[in-house]
Amino acid sequence: MAIDVDVPEMGESVSEVTVLEWLKGEGEFVEKDEPICVLETDKANVDLPSPASGTLQQLKQVDDTLNVGELLARIDESEKPAAAPASPDVAETPAPAVAEAAPAAQTPAQEPAPAAAAPAGVDLSDLSPAVRRLVEENGLDPSQIAGTGRGGRLIKQDVLAFLKQRERDEQDSQPAAATAPSSPAPTPVAPTPPPAPPVQTPAAPPAQTAPVPPPAPAVPAPVATGSNGTRREPMSRLRKRVASRLVEAQQTAAMLTTFNEVDLSQVMAVRKRHKEAFQEKHGVSLGLMSFFSRAVVIALQELPAVNGSIDGDEIVYHDHVNLGIAVSTERGLLVPILRNAQSLSMAQIGGEIKRLALAARDNKLALDELSGGTFSITNGGVFGSMMSTPILTPPQSGILGMHAIKDRPIAVNGQVVVRPMMYTALTYDHRLVDGQQSVTFLVRLKELLEDPARLMLEI
Repeated sequence: MAIDVDVPEMGESVSEVTVLEWLKGEGEFVEKDEPICVLETDKANVDLPSPASGTLQQLKQVDDTLNVGELLARIDESEKPAAAPASPDVAETPAPAVAEAAPAAQTPAQEPAPAAAAPAGVDLSDLSPAVRRLVEENGLDPSQIAGTGRGGRLIKQDVLAFLKQRERDEQDSQPAAATAPSSPAPTPVAPTPPPAPPVQTPAAPPAQTAPVPPPAPAVPAPVATGSNGTRREPMSRLRKRVASRLVEAQQTAAMLTTFNEVDLSQVMAVRKRHKEAFQEKHGVSLGLMSFFSRAVVIALQELPAVNGSIDGDEIVYHDHVNLGIAVSTERGLLVPILRNAQSLSMAQIGGEIKRLALAARDNKLALDELSGGTFSITNGGVFGSMMSTPILTPPQSGILGMHAIKDRPIAVNGQVVVRPMMYTALTYDHRLVDGQQSVTFLVRLKELLEDPARLMLEI
């Protein structure tokens, strides 16, 4: 029996995806919940797990753009894994393979060693096409690479990280290799045999570094098409989608931004007094985002419209708070969702934010961790922003912008004092949230943060 694999729902604002990479090849046997491909959305790249165990039939190609619900592949449950009988063969081959690998490792330097080690290590047939290609092209031994996938499975990111680390190690060894040739310059010297392998490797690096300067002169050549030094390059698929979503948000919502400022001296004092004890007890740091998240949750429960959304002619009010926390990654800004934040303690909020941030940066977020948000927080202050107007993530009706903390003189009880101040910004959908509600929200946030005891007592 064949099971259809459709493009799943990936959040309210995601309507289409692009097939970025197939992790399993046509006709390969896959286990249930094993990732079969990578789908690209305007939020992130996500692995799609197989809904059943069976043989994969690919119906779409890499770079194909699909709508949510569209048929992507099929899993034939009637076929059993061909890898099962292959395990005895693997048990027979290691002994001779090791015998071959040992002499091969003695004669050549670096390249043949991995090639010979590969048969003695993990069977290449167990790897995904993308991983197998990387391993074969770079002459790697899969058994020497730690797998972080499901069940210790080797994934593409593991191989890329291994290659990057190997490149760093080679660069670090270059100075030592450079000094070696100066002494072995006389050929008759006996020590030449040991330095012989390094002498070949340095010869390659200079050849790599030599071409690097030519590309630099080569860049100005095309740039010089315009006398003003302009150049053009095509937008990536991800950037195109992000641009499209941002324009859509501007066109579909009546966005307005309200500002306020917060004195964070009390929050910083609490953190200073209790951060070590908090870390020791809960295993997570007492971060500023935990205070803001808790304050936002309380304010949203008192002003449900800011936590609501518009669906056609209806207003949807949420009893729960699914808090989106913007995280900056190499691929752009991702917004993983802190689910049911209203039921989490300060320590739980801090731990979950840390987990989601690490998963976002390692591209290991699950589909449900990127969808279903009711309100979002973005912190431009980590980049030095003093003030900004964040943009809504449809269908959400509110997003809070945090900014840099700066010591500024303010008036307190008729006296000028210097306090750590932050500007806060609330962008909201004016169709649902009016001015009075937006101001009330920011004032409530200010009250809770300037007197942190209110966060615990919820008063």
